[in-house]
Amino acid sequence: MKKLMVALLLLLTALVIPFSVKAEEEPAVNEVKIYFFRGEGCSHCAETEEWFQEIEEEYGSKFIVVDYETWYNQDNATLMQQVAEARGEEAEGVPYIIIGNKSWNGFTDSYKSEILAQIDAEYSKDASDRYDIMKLLPSLTKKAKKESSAGSDIIALIVILAAVGGICFGVYKARSKVK
Repeated sequence: MKKLMVALLLLLTALVIPFSVKAEEEPAVNEVKIYFFRGEGCSHCAETEEWFQEIEEEYGSKFIVVDYETWYNQDNATLMQQVAEARGEEAEGVPYIIIGNKSWNGFTDSYKSEILAQIDAEYSKDASDRYDIMKLLPSLTKKAKKESSAGSDIIALIVILAAVGGICFGVYKARSKVK
C-alpha cells in the first residue's frame, strides 16, 4: 500500500511540476511593425513586397513586415476593415500599409520616402512608446483575453489535482490506522 501511495504522489508531482514552470518571456522586439494588407496576385502589392526586399539591406534591422493576405482570407479582409475603421478611414483596397500612426492606400514611388521617414521616426522611439493600432482593436483584445484565461484553467487543474491527491492521501492514512 505504501508503494501505491508513493507512486500516486510521484504521479501527482509529475503532473503539477510542468504547469508551475514559467516559460521564458519573449524578448522585446525593437523592430518597427509594418502592417501590410495585400492581395495575392495584386501587381501593386507585388511591387511593394519587392521594394521592402530592396530596402532590407539598409533598413532591415529597423522593421518587420506583418503580412495579411486579404483577397483569399476573409478573416484578414475583416481585420483590414476593422483597422481602417479604428483609424477613422476607409481601406480603399490593397496594398494598405500602416506604420505607427500613419497609413498608405496603394503604392507609388512618392510613398517610398514617406515610408522610410516613418520607419526612422518610429524606430527612434522606445518600443513601448510606439503607436500600435492592433492593440486598440476590440476583437483582438477579446481574443487576447480568451488566451489569458487559459492560465486560469491551468491553475484550476492544479488545484483539482492537489485536492484529489490530498483526498487519496487522507484515505490511505485512514485505512492504515484501521488495520
